[in-house]
Amino acid sequence: MPTAKFKRVMVKLSGEALMGDQEFGISPEVIGYVASEIRSIFDLNVEVALVIGGGNIFRGIKGSSYGMDRTSADHMGMLATVINSIALCDALEKQGMPTRVQSAIAMHEIAEPYILRRALRHLEKKRVVIFAAGTGNPYFTTDTAAVLRAQEIHAEILFKATKVDCLFDKDPECNSDAQPITSITHKQVLERELRAMDTTATSLAMDNKLPIGIINMLTPGNICKAVCGETIGTYIGD
Repeated sequence: MPTAKFKRVMVKLSGEALMGDQEFGISPEVIGYVASEIRSIFDLNVEVALVIGGGNIFRGIKGSSYGMDRTSADHMGMLATVINSIALCDALEKQGMPTRVQSAIAMHEIAEPYILRRALRHLEKKRVVIFAAGTGNPYFTTDTAAVLRAQEIHAEILFKATKVDCLFDKDPECNSDAQPITSITHKQVLERELRAMDTTATSLAMDNKLPIGIINMLTPGNICKAVCGETIGTYIGD
């Protein structure tokens, strides 16, 4: 069995990744696959925390572009992340992993309130913790929430699990000559305006020296290889 390089990690999942080939919603096949990938690092005795977006159901920024008040739109986006978190919790439990969902917005009937000491206790007891509802505040993305929670729980690294293999020097969908980046600093990401995470999240990670790994979650085994220290995707750090 491979040996993990990290003891505690944060994994940021995009809501869009759960759609599969659908136009919206959650694909049972995809969420089952994601759960099995998380199981691969859980079995390495790694303490795992997760933050998942809500873009497969509702995206606050998109809603505000239609004329909706940004605060109302972002609150809807936060609720979408709770739906995804509950679905992922169910998938993880079916894979045999004890799991807890903690929400930044109080909803005691379906999720624990976010309490740092309780979250740390869950992690120490080898429970997977899913942080839902972002930061609980509008105008902040789930990227920023992932960095914030990673700092609070003292995660050693944040893995952003996406649908692309790595970070590129320009948008590969629009530029056929886009070149992959294997290693870069937070400052360079900001200066070059690369779309690794939003600028608030990247700045917060830079200020607190939190390394970020960009990996393709849809490639089987990637997350396990990354946790074991293999060069996968893009590493953002000093």
